[in-house]
Amino acid sequence: MDLKKIFLKEACPTSIGGQAIMEGIMMRGPEKTAIAVRLPDGSIHMKTQPTPQPGRWSKVPVIRGVISFVSSLVQGTKVLMYSADVLEDSYPDEYEKGRFETWIEDKLGKERAWKILMAFSVIIALALSIGIFMLLPTVITGLLSKLTDSIILLNLVEGIVRIAIFVIYIALIAKMGDIKTVFRYHGAEHKTIHCFENGLELTPENAKQFYTLHPRCGTSFLMFVMVIAVLAHALMGWPNVWVRILSRILVLPLIAGLSYELLKWAGRSDNIIVKVLSIPGLYLQKLTTEEPGRKQLEVAIAAMKAVLPGNDTPYFEGLCDPDGRPLPEPKPESKPEYVPEPEADTEAKTGAVLKPGMDTEQRRKQRMHRKLSQSPGQRNKQRQRPNPNPSWSPRHDL
Repeated sequence: MDLKKIFLKEACPTSIGGQAIMEGIMMRGPEKTAIAVRLPDGSIHMKTQPTPQPGRWSKVPVIRGVISFVSSLVQGTKVLMYSADVLEDSYPDEYEKGRFETWIEDKLGKERAWKILMAFSVIIALALSIGIFMLLPTVITGLLSKLTDSIILLNLVEGIVRIAIFVIYIALIAKMGDIKTVFRYHGAEHKTIHCFENGLELTPENAKQFYTLHPRCGTSFLMFVMVIAVLAHALMGWPNVWVRILSRILVLPLIAGLSYELLKWAGRSDNIIVKVLSIPGLYLQKLTTEEPGRKQLEVAIAAMKAVLPGNDTPYFEGLCDPDGRPLPEPKPESKPEYVPEPEADTEAKTGAVLKPGMDTEQRRKQRMHRKLSQSPGQRNKQRQRPNPNPSWSPRHDL
């Protein structure tokens, strides 16, 4: 791993960040947020929307890290569910709603059901994350307390167990085909941001030359969280298991805030201390990124161009071109005007043939000519149609 290709001296760090999603990428700029999804037919579906503006608390160190952590978790879940909905519409025959999803949509409506399912997903994700990566390590390490009473050693072992569980988890899910695709889009996101920060034109060829690793990646943030947690937990001693679990949960916002500040510092600095602190997170990124192909780079570039400052493209949702601009909607095909077949005796009566290709005005003139060429007796005779059943008359039904 060449750190010179990651901490680039000529790079100008940007505030634009992204997230890999299912078959696509979300890019978040200072003014706009773009969600780009590659459809099965090769086209790119995009949705652009305003980026929520930070409040006054977002300028306070450490606190802004907590706000960013919670916001990223909620918004990230929303974006993932949106990309799943877009792909679901592209594969209507391959997706069947479950009984619970159908029931809740019937009771609450589709929009409210979607919000409830999203909140439920966030709660489940938080519970699993806390249970697997925080509670399980402290319970496992508690078994070693019979062998040693060193607070520093116990907290160090707990941190190592936590990191080991996380790395094993990432390595296992990386074997799944769909997750591999997500990791390719993750690599495309990093390459595109590197390309922009180095002032190059945003093309797949230019972006391909950069590393898939980036010092401001959220994966590095998670590694910072786990490393800082070891130091923070060591200051709290080694109480009984329930107090340890409660203290780990209560101190999590502080750890997230400190990790956020460290990540921001790593993103705008390239001194030796930052490089050393960033190495564990960069190695972890080797598991969460894959080398992207051209199709992934094109999606990342389209999303990046859509959120660049000064982009006057209106907010939209639909297909877009490689530059992130909306494509015009195709005009509906007009049906050809129905022209009835001419009467069989037209030529015999008028001496002219009504052709199917004649327009309305020509047909009107032809009918007028036919009427004028007939005598009054012939016209009256045509009006008096013969009775198909001479034996019947209205009187017979009375």
